[in-house]
Amino acid sequence: MPKQLPYGSWPSPLSASDAATSSARFDGARFVGDDVWWGQGLPAEGGRTTVRRRRVNGAVEDILPAPWNARSRVHEYGGGAWTVTTSGILLFSERSDDRVWAMEPGSSPYPLTPVEEGARYGGLRFDADVLLAVRERHTSERKVPARDIVSIPLDGSAARSENALRVLASGSDFAAQPALSPDGTLLAWIAWNHPDMPWDQTTLRITTLAGSDIGSTIVVAGGSGSAPLQPVWSSPTEITFCDDPTGRWNLWRYRIGHAPEPVAPADADTGGGLWVLGARWFATLEDGRVVCLRTNGSDDVVVVDPKSSSARKLDLPLSSQLNVEDSRGTKVLITGSGARVSSGVWLVDIDSGVYSAIAGGSTGAEDEWMPQPRAVSFSGARGAVHAFDYPPQNPNVSAPSDELPPYVVFVHGGPTSHVGGAVSSKIMYFTSRGVGVLDVNYGGSTGYGRAYRERLRGQWGVVDVEDVAAAAAGLAAEGHADPRRLAIEGGSAGGWTVLSALARTDVFSAGISRYGVGDARTLATDTHDFEARYLDGLIGPLPDAESLYEERSPLTHVDGFTAPMLILQGADDAVVPPSQAEAIRDALRARGIPLAYVLYQGEGHGFRRQETIVDSLEKEIAFLGKAFGFTPDGVAALELS
Repeated sequence: MPKQLPYGSWPSPLSASDAATSSARFDGARFVGDDVWWGQGLPAEGGRTTVRRRRVNGAVEDILPAPWNARSRVHEYGGGAWTVTTSGILLFSERSDDRVWAMEPGSSPYPLTPVEEGARYGGLRFDADVLLAVRERHTSERKVPARDIVSIPLDGSAARSENALRVLASGSDFAAQPALSPDGTLLAWIAWNHPDMPWDQTTLRITTLAGSDIGSTIVVAGGSGSAPLQPVWSSPTEITFCDDPTGRWNLWRYRIGHAPEPVAPADADTGGGLWVLGARWFATLEDGRVVCLRTNGSDDVVVVDPKSSSARKLDLPLSSQLNVEDSRGTKVLITGSGARVSSGVWLVDIDSGVYSAIAGGSTGAEDEWMPQPRAVSFSGARGAVHAFDYPPQNPNVSAPSDELPPYVVFVHGGPTSHVGGAVSSKIMYFTSRGVGVLDVNYGGSTGYGRAYRERLRGQWGVVDVEDVAAAAAGLAAEGHADPRRLAIEGGSAGGWTVLSALARTDVFSAGISRYGVGDARTLATDTHDFEARYLDGLIGPLPDAESLYEERSPLTHVDGFTAPMLILQGADDAVVPPSQAEAIRDALRARGIPLAYVLYQGEGHGFRRQETIVDSLEKEIAFLGKAFGFTPDGVAALELS
């Protein structure tokens, strides 16, 4: 019979170190000959991203040795930092110098791009035997970076002379997702301009690379309130892509000389926020079928036959943060996680339904320790608010019958992003100790259509706050959570919502902010170019809306804070600099609010180092224990000042 202990004090076999080890980041996957290659972050090596391969005999090998680090800084968030040729040569963007390098497995890397101050490369694609990249250049002569799409010769000539790089497309503030036609004569790519973000409005463009019309560009889709994404050539004259003119991102097809037409439309999203250049929501198969994601809160993997417009859902354990990375024959590679499996690289045969984990996938815990995510909706001021509930789960312990569990409400970043119904090592770290988790997709989240996404337009700091408060209060009203022990946690834009909710509501009695935004005006001034105009849509354009920026900012309402806080920050954060966290820290200390502030050296926007992940998790559970009056098992106490 399980022993009885108060919520929050339950002993758990899952340590913070276990959680850090099992929370791997994956960056792309490819079929290469008979092998599968993938990118993987290594927390134990400071967050370095290596490229690995699994041989046909099951052996796993590192292709990219330390200290090489396949990471891009284009748009600051990077993505698409590596690809591979058909003959098995690795092509990657090296984090330390932002150059593109090449290497044959077992040999030393050699540079493909020149030493050029301020130049960065990302979104690498190898199409029609050509290496494509998004190039971003930061120069002292320009106030904002210049971006274009280039082809990079594989013979290393561009490392000696920048003139060997060929500019294929330019003329927009942002460029992404280049795709070369099979005959190499046409380039499809995604473009957008300030003040739009890539989920507001983009254009799908085709640029002619050969013949009498060389250099001419046409707009195929977008530009009128829709946001096309991910062009893929299925023949020299036909493209499949995502677009949302109907309010949902669906598959579309464009044949040269004809108008785009929908492919098996559905009330779900095949598409999402283009935060990283490697994001991919579908892959085309050799027989013309398409394997795509359909998101309505959680992700489904669906096989679409464009000839019949039929769609068949695959029975897979995957539901969150999925990417369809590559295809060959009837097999696809998918990265992501699910309700019973952690993040991994998955090989799926779409006809037989057989799947296996190539890398990752195991949570390291038995099923009896894993909370089953429950999709829930609550009534908010602007409509339904969607979330996933993870109640406390521990097979060896129960709580007193008269006690309700403490809960921490997770607020995702972005804010134009979403969470799916998938357990993570961090969620299990809390639930196995007797602390529930409510993961909220507040208004503004992707995965529920454009109308839900645009609920936040002009209302950041209002709708998000209303929605997380309504979700937390609704869960407590249903009798699932202790209304006196509700905490809220989020990072980046999620940290803004944490701070705003603590300042403007009385629902939460503790808060954890990771690199959160405290002053919107400072963010608009200090942030990088990719998000420099993001707040135009979330709050309003400056300088006309300056008073609104001030009124919305948590720093303006420090007299509303009463709950204790834990503030976690990376010292090298270029997106939300430490000055934001320190301004909140100083203002709350001046008011006598109990808090702890932790600055992690060597960390940027999002924690990657194993020691940071371990320390932050232990401090979070210790902080909740301090705030809610329980003693976490096996974790040092945290002092607030």
